[in-house]
Amino acid sequence: MSYRRIVAKLGTSLLTAGTERLNLQVMSSLVEQVATLHHQGKEVVIVSSGAVAAGRQKLGSAAVKAMEHRSVPFKQVLASIGQSRLMHAYEQLFGWHNITVAQALLTRSALAERAGYLNARNTLLSLIDLRVVCIINENDVVAAEELEGVAFGDNDNLSAMVANLVDADLLVLLTNIDGLYTADPHSEPGARLVQRVDSIDESVERLAGGAGDQGTGGMATKIEAAKLATASGIAVVIANGYTSNALLRIASGEDLGTLFPPRADKMESRKRWLACGLDARGSVIVDDGAVRALKKQNRSLLPAGIQGVEGEFQRGDLVYICDARGKRLACGISNYSSRDVMAIKGSRSDSIAATLGYEYGSEVVHRNDLALL
Repeated sequence: MSYRRIVAKLGTSLLTAGTERLNLQVMSSLVEQVATLHHQGKEVVIVSSGAVAAGRQKLGSAAVKAMEHRSVPFKQVLASIGQSRLMHAYEQLFGWHNITVAQALLTRSALAERAGYLNARNTLLSLIDLRVVCIINENDVVAAEELEGVAFGDNDNLSAMVANLVDADLLVLLTNIDGLYTADPHSEPGARLVQRVDSIDESVERLAGGAGDQGTGGMATKIEAAKLATASGIAVVIANGYTSNALLRIASGEDLGTLFPPRADKMESRKRWLACGLDARGSVIVDDGAVRALKKQNRSLLPAGIQGVEGEFQRGDLVYICDARGKRLACGISNYSSRDVMAIKGSRSDSIAATLGYEYGSEVVHRNDLALL
């Protein structure tokens, strides 16, 4: 299978070749592959890590060591210093191929709101129409959550968000390992590469390990990204960026790395935003009957199937819908506050008005405001 619109995520460990500085030889090879795809008429968006590493390289090891105890704030300093250097490298490398590049720095909060999501989408789609290669990173200078490892996850989940934003056909997560293995290949000689994953279940999630030395993401965040992207109808490949012409070969449909085929057709824009689960305010716990109604029958969430609530949220907030074991099944917009849901949980829909003294509909989350994860 050949793909037309591709999001390529380039990790820190790849761009630095495992060192503490950007490796221009590696970057040049990756840029050449993107340029080849670009000149073939394909559309490529890059999600690039490496700003902190570039800042560390500029300051020097002595200065970094003297300041590193400042933790996240100092990492933000490094990102601020390194982001322009990272973009300068990309601009020069793409300039050799007569390709114009653009930069977009995104934050979780910017994409959490519907308006911000649409603004980012419109900008990125316009850049694609202009045949400009956009290079995206999280805005580390203001997004302390990412540097602490609790937001996008070393740009893995950000890349899935971007693939969502631009209706990509393929998300390629290029790293320093060949893909998902049955065990850690560094310590288990018998570990085998998993070439295809049709369903991301608990057994697959258990195969994921920790983060690398330079990056803050690991295989676990790549699996999370694959789960989000495939649910939106986007194919995902995790592969080794050091493999010769890896991106070109994957884009042409060659079996390389680990393939996660899309689990659904492309979702319309609003449901893609819902599936991202950004800025979810709480969770609604449902019983097995509600699970079947949501997953098998494409039904709305009714109060009768609700067992409990976690967190506090208001009418109109985004919430997760979880089964009794806490597994997230869906994300949607609640018609009722957490207090209201607690009052009507387990009840028939026709008793909502009598219980609350008002009614905003018979569904707690309508199926049109809900996306399965």
